[in-house]
Amino acid sequence: MVHLADDERLDFLPLNHLKIIQSQTVFSFSMDAVLLAQFAYLPLKKGKVMDLCTGNGAVALMLSTRTQAAIEGIEIQERLYDMAVRSVRLNHKEKQITIHHQDLREAQARFELGSYDVVTCNPPYLPAHTGQTNVNEHYAIARHELYCTLEDILSVSAALLKPKGRLALVHRPSRLADILTLLRRYRLEPKRMCLVHPKADKPANMVLVEGMKDGQPDLRLLPPLIAYTADNEYTPQMKRIYFGEETLL
Repeated sequence: MVHLADDERLDFLPLNHLKIIQSQTVFSFSMDAVLLAQFAYLPLKKGKVMDLCTGNGAVALMLSTRTQAAIEGIEIQERLYDMAVRSVRLNHKEKQITIHHQDLREAQARFELGSYDVVTCNPPYLPAHTGQTNVNEHYAIARHELYCTLEDILSVSAALLKPKGRLALVHRPSRLADILTLLRRYRLEPKRMCLVHPKADKPANMVLVEGMKDGQPDLRLLPPLIAYTADNEYTPQMKRIYFGEETLL
C-alpha cells in the first residue's frame, strides 16, 4: 500500500488503467501529457527513454504502456519527485521506470551521453518574466522557465540522444519559431509536427514536435488534431488517442 499525504488523491491515467498520485496543491497532468505520450516514437522492447520535467510521472507511466524499454524521468521539485516515485511503485513499474531528483541542467554530468533512443519533455511553456507568475511555487515552476529554458531542454536532449535518436516535445504554437530554430542549432532536425486545436474553428493552442539527432531535412506535417466538438465533447479521434486506441505516429 502506498502512503498518501492529506492533500493527495488517486486518479486514473487514461491509458491501461494506471493510477497516479495527484494533489490540488501541485501541478497535475493534463491533455498535453497524454498527447505527448501518444506522439512520441518508442522502441518496442530494448532501448532507453528519458522524460525531462517528468513532474509526478504521468508521461513516464503512460509511455510504459507502449514499450518495454527502460524509462527514466528527471524532476527538480522534491514534492513532485516523491509523488512520481510513489506512483511508479503503486503501479508496480519499479523494474522499468526510474525517477531521478535532479536539475536537468546538470544531467550531462550524471547520465551517459549519446545513449538514449528517445527523450520526451512537457516543459514550462512561458519565459521566466512573461505573463503573471503564479504565487504557488509548484505551479510557477511548472508554467514558467524558472529552472530551465527551452534552450536548456534542447541542449540536454541533444547531448543525451544517440545519433538518429528522437526528441518529442509538446509546447505552445507561439514558441514554434524558437523551437524550430533551437532544434537545428542543436542538430535535432525537425521530422514531425502536429498542431492541436481546441475546436475546429479555433486557433491551435498546442504543438507536438519531433526532432531527430543528426537527421536529414524532411519535416512531415501531420493532419491537425481537433480536441473537442461544438458540444464540448471529445472528438472521435481524440477519444481514440486519449484511451490508447490510436497514436499520433
